[in-house]
Amino acid sequence: MKRYITLLIIASSFSSLAQQALKDALQIPDSVTTFTLENLYASMSQYHPLIKQAELLSDVAQQDIRFARGAFDPKIELQGNLKEYDNKEYYNKWYGSFTVPTWFPVDPKIGIERNTGTYLSTENLLPDEDYNRQLFAGLTLPIGRGLFTDERRATLKQAQLGVTLAEAEQVKLINKILLEAAKDYWQWYFAYFNYQLNTRNALIADEIFRRVRLNEQMGEASGLDTLQADITRQQRQVERQEAYLDLINSSVKLSNHLWDSAGNPLQISALLAPQPIGEAEVLSNAALEQLLKLATANHPELQKLSVKLDQLEIDRKLATEFLKPRLNLNYNFLNQPLRPTGEFQTFTFLNNYKFGLDFYMPILLRKERAKVAQTRLKIQNTTYERTQTEREILNQVQATFNQLVNTN
Repeated sequence: MKRYITLLIIASSFSSLAQQALKDALQIPDSVTTFTLENLYASMSQYHPLIKQAELLSDVAQQDIRFARGAFDPKIELQGNLKEYDNKEYYNKWYGSFTVPTWFPVDPKIGIERNTGTYLSTENLLPDEDYNRQLFAGLTLPIGRGLFTDERRATLKQAQLGVTLAEAEQVKLINKILLEAAKDYWQWYFAYFNYQLNTRNALIADEIFRRVRLNEQMGEASGLDTLQADITRQQRQVERQEAYLDLINSSVKLSNHLWDSAGNPLQISALLAPQPIGEAEVLSNAALEQLLKLATANHPELQKLSVKLDQLEIDRKLATEFLKPRLNLNYNFLNQPLRPTGEFQTFTFLNNYKFGLDFYMPILLRKERAKVAQTRLKIQNTTYERTQTEREILNQVQATFNQLVNTN
C-alpha cells in the first residue's frame, strides 16, 4: 500500500509538470522573433515572383485596350502613280488624305488630288486654273450594317471588359498562392510548438525514469517499473526527433514563399517562431450570411463568368448587326470652301461634290444567322455554368463554416 501511495504522489506531481510543460510549450523565448501570418503576407505581396507575375495580367489587359483603340487612330494615306514612256508623260497621279475615325460611325476625311499627263482618263482630268489639283473634304456614313455597332467598337468594349476579367483572374491566382502559403504557415506553426512540447515531454520522461530508478534502488519500485519508464523515455526521445524533422521540413516548405527585394530566396531560421494564438473565434450565423454575400458578389470565378457573359452579349449584338444589309454613303465637297489656289468660296451641297453608295447583302444569310444562333447558345451555356459554379461556391463556404464550428 505504501508503494502505491508513493506512485500516486509521483504521478500527481508529474501531471502538474505535464500541465506546466504544455503551458511552457506555447511560450516564445526572448532569443527568437515572432513571425506572424500577416508578416508572411506582407513579404509575399512585395517580393513573391508569382504574385508579381499575376499582377502583370492587368498590364496585359491595358495593352489590349490600347491595341483596340488603334482602330480609332487618325490615318494618313498617300498614293502616287507615274508613267513616262518615249519621252512622254503618260500620267502623273498623286492622292493624299487624312482620316479621323470616330466612335460614332462617321469617318471625316480631307485630302488633295493632283493629276497631270497626256493620256489621263477623262474622269481624272482636273482644271488647269487650279494647277491640276483638287481639294476634297467629306465623310462616310453606314446607314445599315455598322450604324449601331461594328467590329472596332465591339473589340474595344470587349477589351475594356477584359480589364475586369484580368483583375478577377489576378485575384484568383493571388488567393490561391496565399492559401497555399497559409497552409504551409500553420503546418510550420503546428510543427514548431509540437517540437517544443515533445522536447518537454522528453525532459519529463527523463525525470520520471531517474526517479523510478531511484525508487527501485530504495526498494519502492520494481525492475519492471524501471524498464517501463526507460521504454517511455526512449519513445519520447524518438517522438522529439520526429517532431524536429517535421519542424525542419515545414520550415523549408514555408521558405518557398519568402524572397528579398533583390529576388533572392530567404530561409526560415531557428531565430524565428510563430506567434501563439489564443482561443479561436466562434463564427456566428450572421458572419456566415456575410461570407455568402461576399462570395456571391466578389468571388473571382463568378466575376469572370459574368464578364464572359457581357462579352458574349457584345458578340450577339455584333452578330445581329450583320443580319442587316451593308449600305454606306460617301459624300465629299470638292474645292469647298477653299480652292487649291487659296481662294475661299461658299458651300454648295448640289454643286462641286462627289457622292458614292456601297450596298451589299447576302440572299440567304445562313452564315449570319448561324453566328447569331451560336452566340446565343454560348450565352445559355455560360449562364448554366455560372449558376452551377455559384451553387458550388456557396456550398463550399457553408461546408467550411460547418467544419470551423465543429473543430472549435
